[in-house]
Amino acid sequence: MEFTVVIQKAEEGGFWAEVPALPGCYSQGETVEETMENIREAIEGHVEALRQEGQGVPLEEDLIIGRVRVSKSAA
Repeated sequence: MEFTVVIQKAEEGGFWAEVPALPGCYSQGETVEETMENIREAIEGHVEALRQEGQGVPLEEDLIIGRVRVSKSAA
């Protein structure tokens, strides 16, 4: 099972990550590598909790990630 992970720089330093297909699944770390390891563990725990509660694990088939360019005057 694979999930898309979005990683962003944290204002206070380090990085934080979220999993769009799993609302509420977040983690953080000092480096991108540490953040990836931490979010992997968070995903495993999140999926296990969903299964224990009798809920299905969401699929990413409807997830679309894109980029939009705006003019410099709008930014």
